Amino acid sequence: MTQTHGVSLVLVLVTILGFSVVHSTSSSENHRYNVGDHVPLYANKVGPLNNPSETYQYFDLPFCRPGQVVIKKESLGEVLNGDRLINALYELKFREEKSGVTLCQKKLKQDDVAMFRDAVINDFYFQMYYDDLPLWGFIGKVEQESWAFNQRGSQYYLFKHVHFDVFYNGNHVIEIRAFSDPNHVVDITEDVEIDVKFTYSVFWNATSARFENRMDKYSRASFLPTHRQIRWFSFVNSAVIIVLLMGLFSLLFMRHLRNDMRRCSSGDEEEEKEVGWKYIHGDVFRCPPYLSLFCAVLGTGTQLLTMAFFLFVLTFLGVLYPYNRGALCTSLVVIYTLTSVVAGYTAASFHNQFSETGWERSVFLTGILYLGPLILTVSILNTVAISYGSTAALPFGSIAVVFLVYKFVTIPLLALGGVIGYRFRSAFQEPCPTKRCPREIPPSTWYRKTPGQMFIGGLLPFSAVVLELHHLYASLWGYKICTLSSILFVTFIILILLTIILSVGLTYMQLAVEDHEWWWRSLLRGGSMAIFMFGYCIYFYARSNMSGFMQLSSFFGYNACLCYAIFLMLATVSFRASLMFVRHIYHAVKSE
Repeated sequence: MTQTHGVSLVLVLVTILGFSVVHSTSSSENHRYNVGDHVPLYANKVGPLNNPSETYQYFDLPFCRPGQVVIKKESLGEVLNGDRLINALYELKFREEKSGVTLCQKKLKQDDVAMFRDAVINDFYFQMYYDDLPLWGFIGKVEQESWAFNQRGSQYYLFKHVHFDVFYNGNHVIEIRAFSDPNHVVDITEDVEIDVKFTYSVFWNATSARFENRMDKYSRASFLPTHRQIRWFSFVNSAVIIVLLMGLFSLLFMRHLRNDMRRCSSGDEEEEKEVGWKYIHGDVFRCPPYLSLFCAVLGTGTQLLTMAFFLFVLTFLGVLYPYNRGALCTSLVVIYTLTSVVAGYTAASFHNQFSETGWERSVFLTGILYLGPLILTVSILNTVAISYGSTAALPFGSIAVVFLVYKFVTIPLLALGGVIGYRFRSAFQEPCPTKRCPREIPPSTWYRKTPGQMFIGGLLPFSAVVLELHHLYASLWGYKICTLSSILFVTFIILILLTIILSVGLTYMQLAVEDHEWWWRSLLRGGSMAIFMFGYCIYFYARSNMSGFMQLSSFFGYNACLCYAIFLMLATVSFRASLMFVRHIYHAVKSE
């Protein structure tokens, strides 16, 4: 009965993802209108331009409110994304033009004027959705120096007229633009009551663009042809250098390894003494300390790698695209939940290769190794967002949904994966038997120790991907749109290949000085690129215009979680590569 209940919950989650895919593709049949038909327009949020995480509900500012406020029902992903859609007074019927229509006549009190002035000082923008198309506009403007009427200093003005340009093709809305008219402003420099008449205009224009391609405009918004060519050139240049370095490193490494194999097979004792890694064959496959934690790292890293792969697949299928409200957050929740079975299986199966007992602890640690710090970080950031009154604060209902999904779906799938890994367990395949007493490790130089190898293993991959990392951060924490997913995917593959090559090479250097404790070190040097990545976060923030405690905490909190995920993924890749290499060379020596 419990198994049937678990399967049903999994099917429900798959169905949710299916509906989100259908919603994201935006069928043309759901967006067909006749002349005069009502087209839905929702106000979303406002916020300072330089602080993307600091957003507030639209009517937190004293705009013209409708008589009956209707909050649009949103998906879990939209809520996690900070969207709060609500109806507005603007009426933009299909192909009906308007000019200078009064939205409302409003008397702004001194507190209202102060709120608008603070918003103008902080470069507040507003965001709306019209027929699921996003549009933006600024709330006001600042004139830094004003000598009019013998007044010197900054003057603050509130825009009181919004101009909408809507483009259509047949019965479909293709594009919309909003302009705040700088000629229709009201001075809000002083704290005095003001009578303001808010107005708007709507003009319709025909276009030949197809409905299926209407989101392409937002994909091109941040990457003009010149910038795109520069990015492609920089990427190709970096890729060529990386390939040449990888080829040179592989050539030198393989030649040195081939010489070691020749010495081992020659039978000459003097030459065999030069091969240091041969003498630790009885210790190199010794079970690593803290086995449960080690297995948890492998399980969580494998799960995150699987999730990253599915995200790229959804991107290439067109499910994830810019300004598809909540699709990315929904996909993250659903895919992470479903891949919990992968994490449980990986952790349990690897643990059972060394011990048939205690695998439950490994599975338990897998369930909290990443999600525990993530929940703690999100809880702190959510508390900060609540204190600011931001839309980034999660409502209780959304928190309850996430908790129920974790309790009734994620945990059962994690346990199911652990049981499968235990039932189909196998013994650890070691080419050489392990000695009872470990061999003493001789002293080595600094670059062969853990800190030195972590520095080398992290710096080189980081140098290879730092260009694309800048574009990624500009997309996450700015207003550039990361549309060239193919470059991002190729960069990710290059990062994995570099991690594999460096892991194998550094493992060989470690074994060559008769240091057999390579298990944990392979994890640390593989994931050390995330340390450099977090260092770049600090540099990026220092160079940006972001400010305020909420933006500071959100930036470093979420980036810490991202870097931690990168650490676990690359650590898993690094260990798997080192394990295959160590098995290969000792199997070859045993055969000879």
